Amino acid sequence: MEKFLLVSPHSLALVLSQLGGEDEPDPPSSPPKLEQRVTGYEVFANFKAVNMQHFWNKALTLALTEIFFLGWIDEHVLLIQGKEVHLQVLRNGWTRRTLKAPQGYDIKCIGGFVKIFIKSVGNINDTAIQL
Repeated sequence: MEKFLLVSPHSLALVLSQLGGEDEPDPPSSPPKLEQRVTGYEVFANFKAVNMQHFWNKALTLALTEIFFLGWIDEHVLLIQGKEVHLQVLRNGWTRRTLKAPQGYDIKCIGGFVKIFIKSVGNINDTAIQL
């Protein structure tokens, strides 16, 4: 029987687009830019910091302290994990347009996903390989 590991219960995906990104061509006279990559955790930390300024919205402030960084896919999808009640606060903030994007990004959409499973892959233990 195959083993599967449940990775992402109670998760939310934020699809982001970078502001002033690759879509804008550089003027011909400007020197070439060196790309500065940010990690997903840096984007997540900035997302939390920007939205923690909603001191009047105690539910959002609490939700932001209780969510966790789950992953960063294809440099524009931020995966967040937390209790369902906290994720719902984020969804409500998005629908009410009070949820802010991380600095340098715009939130294109927010979506949930039910589950992500990882299928374990076996390996050969203590077996000599003949050439």
